[in-house]
Amino acid sequence: MTSNCNRGSYIQRGELKLLTGNSNRKLAESVAKHLGVELTEADIEKFKDGEISIKINESIRGKDVFIMQPTSNPTNDNLMELLIMIDACRRASAGYVNAIIPYYGYARQDRKTRGREPITAKLVANLLTVAGADRVITMDLHAGQIQGYFDIPVDHFSAIRHLSTHFKDFAYDRPDEFVVVSPDLGGVRRAREFADYLKLPIAIIEKRRPKPNVSEVMSVIGDFKGKHAIIVDDMIDTAVTITNAGDFLINSGAKDVYLVATHGVFSGDAIDKINKSNVKEVVITDTIALDENKKIDKITQMSIAPLLSEAIHRINTYESISGLFVDGR
Repeated sequence: MTSNCNRGSYIQRGELKLLTGNSNRKLAESVAKHLGVELTEADIEKFKDGEISIKINESIRGKDVFIMQPTSNPTNDNLMELLIMIDACRRASAGYVNAIIPYYGYARQDRKTRGREPITAKLVANLLTVAGADRVITMDLHAGQIQGYFDIPVDHFSAIRHLSTHFKDFAYDRPDEFVVVSPDLGGVRRAREFADYLKLPIAIIEKRRPKPNVSEVMSVIGDFKGKHAIIVDDMIDTAVTITNAGDFLINSGAKDVYLVATHGVFSGDAIDKINKSNVKEVVITDTIALDENKKIDKITQMSIAPLLSEAIHRINTYESISGLFVDGR
């Protein structure tokens, strides 16, 4: 889906300006190219003590400003960059300040499960709002209810439909040969959406987590033996959980295993784990920049720039964006 800003007459809510931090400049450049605009010039530097210094080098007074910044590793630096850019735009009298956060960090602590725990997903929502953001645009939140933590509009897009197109040519409508697998009970809806696009059945892995980033597969609900299994998740972090699930499926009778996720976090030795696992292919998007040392043959990266550029264009021109959501929601 490619944006086309020359569709005829439309009303802009302000001249569109696109800013980016250091987190994923390549994605921002791709979005700018789809929109047919140049990235707004800005200097992002650090003082000797590590504090972030930002200066926007163009007038943004009265403009419709979109700031692109996934809050991925280094999470704290990227989050502070985003907050400072929002503050700079607000103090420069921007007409609207829109925070585009393809990957929303601190989302995994979205509720209290034990005493004396923080809810960091809500804390970040508060920080963004207080900094001066008018709107947040994000992709595949770890938990959809995080949208409710904001008192400003949130456009929550999903890459599930886009990711499913990678399998369209060889998996579509072949339920006897392929199965979509949810890695846990909480991901069933995501797996169901992915499976519906390809007209495939689903299976569900039942697991337990004795501690963070550690999981144990207890059983699998559904038929997967003798089939190609496609495990669908929102992110791959340390890759321990998802590669263990893949190895379990292979050892229990699956033909082979594909991993699909919107966000390729790949912390620690995740790439090494993927390389050593029985996983055939890992398909992710470019919400998070992929370092050169993490680009291996098993990983396929699909761009979300067309989707984000279309969303930006429609927001800027007061057009409906409902058709860009999963199933038109």
